[in-house]
Amino acid sequence: METVELARLQFALTAGAHFLFVALTLGLATLVAVIQTRATFSGNPVHLRMTRFWGQLYIINYAMGIVTGLVMEFQLGLSWSGLTHFAGNVFGASLALETLVAFFVESTFLGLWIFGWGRLNKWAHLATIWVVTLTAYASAFWIMISNGFLQNPVGYKIVNGVMELADFGAMLANQASLTAFGHIMGGAMVTGGLFMAGVSAYHLRKRTLEQDFFRKSLRVGLGVALPALMWTVTFGGLSFDTLQPTKVAAYQGSAEDMAKAQADAVAMFGPGDYLPPSGPVSTAAILMMTLWAIMILVVAVSVLLMVFRPAVRRFRVWHWLLTAMIPVPFVTMLCGWIFREMGRQPWAVYGLLRTEDAMSPVTHGQIQLSLIAFTAVFSMLILVNYWLLARQARRGPDAVQLGEQQQRPAELVLTY
Repeated sequence: METVELARLQFALTAGAHFLFVALTLGLATLVAVIQTRATFSGNPVHLRMTRFWGQLYIINYAMGIVTGLVMEFQLGLSWSGLTHFAGNVFGASLALETLVAFFVESTFLGLWIFGWGRLNKWAHLATIWVVTLTAYASAFWIMISNGFLQNPVGYKIVNGVMELADFGAMLANQASLTAFGHIMGGAMVTGGLFMAGVSAYHLRKRTLEQDFFRKSLRVGLGVALPALMWTVTFGGLSFDTLQPTKVAAYQGSAEDMAKAQADAVAMFGPGDYLPPSGPVSTAAILMMTLWAIMILVVAVSVLLMVFRPAVRRFRVWHWLLTAMIPVPFVTMLCGWIFREMGRQPWAVYGLLRTEDAMSPVTHGQIQLSLIAFTAVFSMLILVNYWLLARQARRGPDAVQLGEQQQRPAELVLTY
């Protein structure tokens, strides 16, 4: 395999793995904020315990996701210096804003939320989780602004062979960024909702003592997943308006369409092969849509079954199916990511910078070594994250340590 292909594979594996953590983090953060809002206004102890239980699962996933994000940023600088040299003056601004939001605002308020149980006023504590949630979406927004620019470069000028930012407003209004951000928002809510529903169904199937707790959680998860699925497919459809012609041709798979797209690209950019690999692009798109159809069917039927209390309590086949659905949105989002990114090839910045020219001057052996190292690290992180989440989810709300001090008698707290 050529050096550039190894570098692409390395970034695909690291970015794809990080994307899995991001999807669940965004979804769970929103759900936890909503549940805590309900608990704060109603004073319902069940919703308070739900906040702590799902909040601890969110923290586990967030912590592991931070590690993968740091590794990915190092890799961007080490392997793709050609990209940062040519276009860094433009999309580097949005990446810098993402770093400020994620590593300063979001992490600071997450720390306040984690250690503020029983110490902060309940309204101040509620505000911290909403700041965490909103800044998480702000972080995703700036990432998609950068990604949308690579897909559909706007608001720039080229000075001495290097891109410079000419219109920040045009970059912010880039439809390729905004529709993708809406698509990601919906996908994250689907991921969080089905994760909550699947874990709840597991406990209902096992007949654990926390039946009321997990019935309420199941209702929340399914109630969020259904509209989120419709939101996601709506923005996915809008995203087709900004697809590159070669990506559309590869998706459709027609020899005639691909020949026309190639001819048009040659006329525009000069001699070269401008078609992305049709097989992976088409397969990823079809699988993404098929899995969406399966999810909407399962979730819609599940929402109807929620009306019948005996089914919620005893329908074990349904419980098993919902638990088995947990990985489906993750696979669906990866398929969408493959379709979006692989379909852009052979461009790093569409129409302006080829992927082979975006690479750093690294040797084949260096890329091989780093690929093995990154793959090993990320595989370990994914396995550890899965083990931690599964262990905590199986233990149930009684094993939660988040906010534990709030449950202690006041006089014990005062003796510290």
